Amino acid sequence: MLFLAFNLACGFAQNKGQLMAFRFLAGLGGSAPLGVGGGVLADVWSPDQRGLSVSIYSLAPLLGPAIGPIAGGFITENTTWRWTFWATTMADAIVQFLGIIFLRESYALLLLQRKAAKLNKESGQEIYIGPGATQHHTIGHVLRHSLIRPAKMLATQPIVQALAIYMAFIYGLMYLVLSTFPTLWTTVYGESVGTGSLNYLSLGIGFLLGSQIPAHLNDSVYRRLKARNSGLGTPEFRVPLMIPGSLLVPFGLFIYGWTAQYHTHWIFPNLGAAIFAAGVVMCFQCMQTYLIEAYTTFAASAVAAATVLRSLAGFGFPLFAPSMYDSLQHGWGNSLVAFIAIGLGIPAPFLLWAFGEKLRGKSPYVAGTTLNG
Repeated sequence: MLFLAFNLACGFAQNKGQLMAFRFLAGLGGSAPLGVGGGVLADVWSPDQRGLSVSIYSLAPLLGPAIGPIAGGFITENTTWRWTFWATTMADAIVQFLGIIFLRESYALLLLQRKAAKLNKESGQEIYIGPGATQHHTIGHVLRHSLIRPAKMLATQPIVQALAIYMAFIYGLMYLVLSTFPTLWTTVYGESVGTGSLNYLSLGIGFLLGSQIPAHLNDSVYRRLKARNSGLGTPEFRVPLMIPGSLLVPFGLFIYGWTAQYHTHWIFPNLGAAIFAAGVVMCFQCMQTYLIEAYTTFAASAVAAATVLRSLAGFGFPLFAPSMYDSLQHGWGNSLVAFIAIGLGIPAPFLLWAFGEKLRGKSPYVAGTTLNG
């Protein structure tokens, strides 16, 4: 509701100060699904089925920045920029209405507590006790610890720290590429705002293919490795698909950068952008699934901790994009970040496979058991 109210208010802003304030408050409300989504997936799906669910969940936050500018381009070209906020507010109202109807509580401990309370009420006796029922915490206590836990995990959990940094880098790269699209297609290629916005489809196609094609493969690899490990699954079994994803990211950046630099046919920069997008979403879904399975009970807190850094990167990377591309142009600008992606991304899955279990074992907070504050 916070996002709905202040996103609507953005359309009525009269100056930059109002717009920035309303956007900040809208973003504050809109961040909630990104934080709690991982916890819901951990509650609802078993590890053997979680790859497919995470692939769909990972797709939506990435597909939005790719599809949104297409609608936004035609809206602003034919009406006014204010309608971009009013249109998204209408869409959000529909989504929230459907959520109120269909979404239900999924947290197992809370459901058991509610069931115990219902049975006690029906029987007239206090004979059923739900998990944690003996701990009478105030709402303030629960909120305080829930807000502190993601920060605590980010500060103390090496696995969360490592994945949060890499996710932030990948997310920042995505917004770096997005920041180059308007000038590339309208200034360099001379397309109108509406026509130029259609090039965002390449990112959308890449995100779609990169998330849905490997989705079943992710679960298949997990089940196969689990069978070889005497039926015991570990979060590290989600790592293998990070390898092709971490290769596609720099490969797509090289193609996008140099084909744009030499002003080749429009299909080639779009091809590079699609390959890059496929790599981004493959890495994302592997890392999110890893966090969910490493911290199942507190998956929402683990994902929220990673979301903080990635959101900051999504904000920060476009700030240096203009000066970087002015100096290095599209070719060397994208090559620079591609080389960094090679240095960070290619060793990441191998290091996680080799040392992930040891890092989790040394953690003072055993996932799902002792991380209670």
